[in-house]
Amino acid sequence: MTYPEAIQFLYGLRLFGAKFGLDNTFKLAALAGEPQNNLRFIHVAGTNGKGSTCAMLESVYRAAGLRVGLFTSPHLVSFRERIQVDRQLIPKADVVRLVGELQPLLKQFPPGHHPTFFEVVTVMALKFFAEQECDLVIWETGLGGRLDATNIVTPLASVITNIAFDHQQWLGDTLAKIAAEKAGIIKPGVPVVTATDEPEALAVIGKTAQERNAPLITVGQASRLSPFERTRTPETGVTLILPLIGEHQKINAALALATVAILQNQIPVPDETIRDGLAHVSWLGRLQLIQRPNGQKVLLDGAHNAAGARVLRAALEQLFPAADKTLVLGVFQDKDWPTMCELLAPLAARIRTVPISSERSADAGELAAACRAANPAAEVAACDSLDGALKPSAADDFVVVAGSLYLVGEALEWLGHSPAAGERELNEWHHAPLTRCANSIS
Repeated sequence: MTYPEAIQFLYGLRLFGAKFGLDNTFKLAALAGEPQNNLRFIHVAGTNGKGSTCAMLESVYRAAGLRVGLFTSPHLVSFRERIQVDRQLIPKADVVRLVGELQPLLKQFPPGHHPTFFEVVTVMALKFFAEQECDLVIWETGLGGRLDATNIVTPLASVITNIAFDHQQWLGDTLAKIAAEKAGIIKPGVPVVTATDEPEALAVIGKTAQERNAPLITVGQASRLSPFERTRTPETGVTLILPLIGEHQKINAALALATVAILQNQIPVPDETIRDGLAHVSWLGRLQLIQRPNGQKVLLDGAHNAAGARVLRAALEQLFPAADKTLVLGVFQDKDWPTMCELLAPLAARIRTVPISSERSADAGELAAACRAANPAAEVAACDSLDGALKPSAADDFVVVAGSLYLVGEALEWLGHSPAAGERELNEWHHAPLTRCANSIS
């Protein structure tokens, strides 16, 4: 089997759609030798900020000398981004080998119960991390938490970044229902850390933690900056340097630091090491500023839902208030794109809407109409591709590419900041209807 053939096999698993439930993943992991039993995890769920928080935790523990696995989704360009050890992408040869090893196991599932793409990739990651003898795995949920394939592990700590409206068709149409799904990662006796400040959602998380005797640590508005103060050294007065821009990243950092603090007895990390780890964290596609050879600045941000758009708007108003902005926007149809247009369109002088390379893409013409309504003074155009939007923007000083992470990945390729891999389509996990299984961890 070649690497392209392995990717094609994984691509074919999308036809099985997505299933909420843990039976398949437990069974496949058992057939693969229960690799999760040889690993330690920090399990991260939430609506936004999961990836950034995972990247911060990974960087801190790697700075402490641990061998750290990182499992995240979706990928921006290459499938291999999903499974990393010490921030090195899984080698192509290991992707091929692991696909080959799991293929015979998949034949032991009856018709109608074939593991999905995400279930197979989850077990691939577990096998690889166990083989690599990782000291710790930073383990991000795919969708929700309670019935997500990643929820077969018992972590050292559970982290819930925040709760906002997203994926309502699967997770519920109220913050309480969404919070209940995210809180499903809380395990008996395992501490849980959250930056959730929505009272309705926090009440659900608190109730779940209490029922499971799980210590709950909240990183609230008043204490969000306190972890930064704790990393100051009396000798030098040096405070934390965080390379990820945006006020929201301070909240994610405070959440990561609180998680490190509650695990100090199990994995001690000195303050100096914490500071060093956060100072060197990197995470592509989230308020990522690129300066092109001609001096043009391009800001990439995967603001893929209304809550993300609010964060992006706040960052643009705070960090780039005087910039003459061109907005390139592409969003999924199943997101609250009218609200996203209302939030972002007023900030730009020029707006170019684009389709995403996905059957779930919102129509560029409809996006343009919504943006035009939100900002009648702007120059608004619907383009047929990202290339068709960026080429006419070549002379613009400041371009914001925002919306789906699919679009951000395509922009990274277009800008030459990531080699073309042709694997973004693997993110299309629900060609078949998503089904909900009855099994769960309660």
